[in-house]
Amino acid sequence: MALEFLYRQPVKIRFGSGSIRTLGEEIKALGAARCLVVCDRFLRSAAEAMQKEIPEIAAIFSDVEENPQLSGVIKAAELARETQVDAVVGIGGGSTMDTAKFAAAIAKENADALACFKGVSPFPKTRFPMIAVPTTAGTGSEVTQVSVISNGSEKKTINNPVFMPTLAIVDPKLTLTVPPRTTMNTGLDAMAHALEGYWSRNHQPISDVCAIEAVRLVLENLETAYRDGSDLAARENMSLAALLGGMSFALPKTAGSHACSYPLSEDYHLPHGEACAFTLDSFVRINADERLETLCRRVGLSGTDELADRIKALKRLAGLRMTLSDLGAVDLDKLCRDAAKHPLMGNNPVVMDERALRRMFEALA
Repeated sequence: MALEFLYRQPVKIRFGSGSIRTLGEEIKALGAARCLVVCDRFLRSAAEAMQKEIPEIAAIFSDVEENPQLSGVIKAAELARETQVDAVVGIGGGSTMDTAKFAAAIAKENADALACFKGVSPFPKTRFPMIAVPTTAGTGSEVTQVSVISNGSEKKTINNPVFMPTLAIVDPKLTLTVPPRTTMNTGLDAMAHALEGYWSRNHQPISDVCAIEAVRLVLENLETAYRDGSDLAARENMSLAALLGGMSFALPKTAGSHACSYPLSEDYHLPHGEACAFTLDSFVRINADERLETLCRRVGLSGTDELADRIKALKRLAGLRMTLSDLGAVDLDKLCRDAAKHPLMGNNPVVMDERALRRMFEALA
């Protein structure tokens, strides 16, 4: 069969320690006169300091929740319109970037956020340009057209080209103060993105290359970054791993581990990275085939068993939850049902119905 694929990566990427210093010139390069900064709550003071140096920053929105709500998106979009901005900058982790992406998509044309969320109305054709500045190494949100937003208890992963950032500024120095447990959670999220993009039914050669390098970088640097957050070389490599991880799944999309992560987060309150990692080593063993063995050899491992063991060891190192008993009282029927029906499960190379998922989770008892 002839090889055919489509690859698209429209985001301009500026990577390097200290690259946050270019934010002002990049805002000007967009032709923006006024911009809204959306940031994590604990970054508010840092954003205010930036505002003194970058006159184009007209307003700051920092009311972002850990699992971002549509109500926050609406508030950010309203602030963008009230302050008459013409660009949006998202500075923070995945929750902040998801909020900034959605707000930038609806603010310009004053679209109905709830209607867009529910799919009743299409997203507007025009939006504000958006600059993504990650402060964690994991989500890869700076190079994807995905926004994960909740409306009350309803959580949706929305994949739409309108969410693709215009520019990504990836400054590893911004990750130096990330706590160890968050470092591990986000690092394993990057690992999940790379592996799931690689074994996704939609995988393709360019994404595969990014995935292999992302896995290698995580294996060689995550434990160091966890143990010594001030190690800039490890932080730089993890920021690169997260970026490549984002590029690994941006087109192929994620699969089984991410499908399972949503009920694990919603019902048992695991942070996103920890929820993805909960089943990741299990899916390595389930999805093991010659392609995955090839990846393992290319990153210096003996095979898929060693890869699964390395992931499990990283989870144990950080004290992440690894068994059903760690979750407390588990409704296994609901967990398997919700995971099986998630659209991302269809990307998994091995068919995982409720019965197969039950066997997998019962092995984690």
